[in-house]
Amino acid sequence: MPRPAKFTPDAILKAASEIVAARGPGATTMGEIAVKLGAPSGSLYHRFQSRDELLGRVWLQKATFFQNAFARALDEVDPRKAAVEAALSLPRTVRADFAGARIMLLHRREDFMSGGWPKPMQDEAARLGQQVRDVMHEFTSRLFNANTKAARLTTHFAILDVPFAAVRRYVGANEVPPLAVDRLIAAAVNAILDQQATGTRKQGD
Repeated sequence: MPRPAKFTPDAILKAASEIVAARGPGATTMGEIAVKLGAPSGSLYHRFQSRDELLGRVWLQKATFFQNAFARALDEVDPRKAAVEAALSLPRTVRADFAGARIMLLHRREDFMSGGWPKPMQDEAARLGQQVRDVMHEFTSRLFNANTKAARLTTHFAILDVPFAAVRRYVGANEVPPLAVDRLIAAAVNAILDQQATGTRKQGD
């Protein structure tokens, strides 16, 4: 029976994500990752062809985790509740994966992208970007029974911009957002949606 691999791709990605979260992608080297794992550098290159591929996989893994939580929240049947749950998915996923939060909130995707990414990874990044656009368009229509520019702006501001602004300063200070932030985010989302609903009714009068 073959022995299980000592340095699995998941273990390598976890070690890499912790270094990226602490130092940033530009300062992360294969040598540092190998030292953190207690592995020879060759073990990393056996799993990942290059540093670019490894860092790209880190970004894709974290982006998928955060994005899937957001998309699941939007599956809530009641659209108002779905909006609040989607906004709250960010502080919740930040607490679930704080290293991932520092990667996603403090760095741009471009910091992890280069010409060294294999095409399947480039395609996956493009798919993730398209998924966000698709779910936001579909949810805007469900929330407001319209997909106007104003409706899209309100939806984006309420369920993406508000939670991002609320948690980013904590993540930047290397602090987990307190639970009280969730209550404030929910109140802000409801206030924004109430304001939009009032404006829509006035326009219809």
